[in-house]
Amino acid sequence: MAEHIDNAAIKTDLYEAVNGDWIAQATIPSDHSSTGGFMDLADNIEETLMSDFADLLAGKMAPQNPEMAEFKNFYTLVSNFDKREKDGASPLQPILQRIEGLKSYADLSDQLADWILSGLPTPFSLDIDSDMKNSKIYALFASGPRLFLPDKTYYSEGNQAAAQLMPIFTDMSERLLQLAGYPADSAKEIVDQAKQFDQLIAPHVKSAEESADYSKMYNPRSLQEIADSTNQLDLKQAIITLVGATPEKIITQEPAYFEALNTILTPDHFVLMKSWIIVKTVNALSAYLTEDFRVTGGLFGRALSGQKEPRSQKKAAYYLAINTFDQVVGDYYGRQYFGEAAKTDVHDMVVKMVNVYKKRLANNDWLSQATRDKAVLKLDKLGIQVGYPDKIDPLFSKFKVTSAAQGGTLLSNVLAFDRIATADSFAKWNQPVDRTKWEMSANTVNAYFHPFHNIIVFPAAILQAPFYSLNQTSSQNFGGIGAVIAHEISHAFDNNGSLFDEYGTLNNWWTDDDNKHFQALADDMIKEFDGLPFAGQKVNGKLTVSENIADAGGLSCALEAAKGEPDVDLRAFFINWATIWRQKATTEREQLLLSIDVHAPAKLRANVQVQNLEDFFQTFDIHDGDGMFKAETDRVKIW
Repeated sequence: MAEHIDNAAIKTDLYEAVNGDWIAQATIPSDHSSTGGFMDLADNIEETLMSDFADLLAGKMAPQNPEMAEFKNFYTLVSNFDKREKDGASPLQPILQRIEGLKSYADLSDQLADWILSGLPTPFSLDIDSDMKNSKIYALFASGPRLFLPDKTYYSEGNQAAAQLMPIFTDMSERLLQLAGYPADSAKEIVDQAKQFDQLIAPHVKSAEESADYSKMYNPRSLQEIADSTNQLDLKQAIITLVGATPEKIITQEPAYFEALNTILTPDHFVLMKSWIIVKTVNALSAYLTEDFRVTGGLFGRALSGQKEPRSQKKAAYYLAINTFDQVVGDYYGRQYFGEAAKTDVHDMVVKMVNVYKKRLANNDWLSQATRDKAVLKLDKLGIQVGYPDKIDPLFSKFKVTSAAQGGTLLSNVLAFDRIATADSFAKWNQPVDRTKWEMSANTVNAYFHPFHNIIVFPAAILQAPFYSLNQTSSQNFGGIGAVIAHEISHAFDNNGSLFDEYGTLNNWWTDDDNKHFQALADDMIKEFDGLPFAGQKVNGKLTVSENIADAGGLSCALEAAKGEPDVDLRAFFINWATIWRQKATTEREQLLLSIDVHAPAKLRANVQVQNLEDFFQTFDIHDGDGMFKAETDRVKIW
């Protein structure tokens, strides 16, 4: 492919030169909001696994383990569309009756722990994760709830997107409540009250940009301080019941929200909160009921992303099943479709990337020796996970399906599994952290770095062309998966990852001078992207800075690794880098991501980062006056 791309076109616009013909011909499927790149791989996996699991349901393929046998039972239940239609809204009624039974805050307070275990909405959120100051132990985190609209910025006066989206959310919610049995007038009143409560919450939670700053995430509070944030609910007793002990501290990611909670949970607002719980519940559970519920419940999401049609009933069932048993499905996919040769090869690439980073740190001219030594130590302690976990998470052995013949419904099974998972999570409080635990299934087309654990994870699904193939040249692989690998390593040293030490503990291991220098470079990266026009709007440089730093470090280190191979071909390297970001998306999706996504748009990820590299200009003979040229003084170089 590289031989057919004109250098003159690359000089003008790398992304368009590589992907322009494809973009002109590509069609976004009606049940998608984008196509290309990551989505193409996900679609291929979908086709493969749907075919395999059709054989599983038909008895042509035997389950490989007890967890897979339960997955088969669950998928059978999910796919019993006649039963779901016959059941109608009846599986939802006991839950709605429980909510309708609330007459005061005291009624909710009396059952708060069980309410949370039951997966019902609350005007706050509790979660378990590594203690940011002691990453070897699980801690309790508290934050505000999710808003109806994607981000608090949508609630600012005159926001055009909100003016278009909130009526769609309103219509969808009213229709769902009517499907659940509420008269039209009652449905309208409940949704109106729910939106009023949502408006009370919005000013006090963090925006996506604010949440992207990990340095402001660690705000420890005593249990009593959290309990004192509301005089309407007994948070203290609920928390003690959930974790089975009395925690000394709770890490509060949104302290401003808890400072405002007493003003939100007032007697005058009880009815509003109750309506908010009803709307949240019906919206969240609509996918597990009839086809009318499912299709109606997706109206807002489709409007938000520009997706023209809902998924087919068959595809929706597939995704419900695999998302519920994600690690079981990932284990099957990894073992069935990801070979040991590829696993070894990719692991070797990770080691090469780590060594490139070590070399760069050794030659770094702006870090002190003490900071460089700690950075190398962090790389030495980096956990590397490739392909799929060695074993299925024990949680899934607890999932036992109650069949339709036994009186089970899809919703009753999902709620039972969610309760098991929630209880399992709270039981981890104050226990040792399991760094080997995967948070992504092997059939997921993605990768991640976990700053609290200092690990990088590359699921099997992303380890295929164009990202990676044993049939691609080393330069193509380094321009694809190599850059992704180095990107994830770079997260250990981005504006957030650099706050955590080799154990994933929040710990300032930088000298003051080093930190000031790094922050100045991070500011340069913010400026490089901030305000760039895209999809009729502009990129937020602060929101995307951590991912842009990781992209820059990843591409630069992958380039160095590619240059160290005997068959180096930098033309192929840069062209495959642009290829992996190939994407065609709806305007609605692009604008949504500009508001909430910590990643820059795909086209800008492809084009802007190469402009920071002298090798790119030399490879394609790019000079001042060419569209892709950037003056050396404007290039941002961190790692």
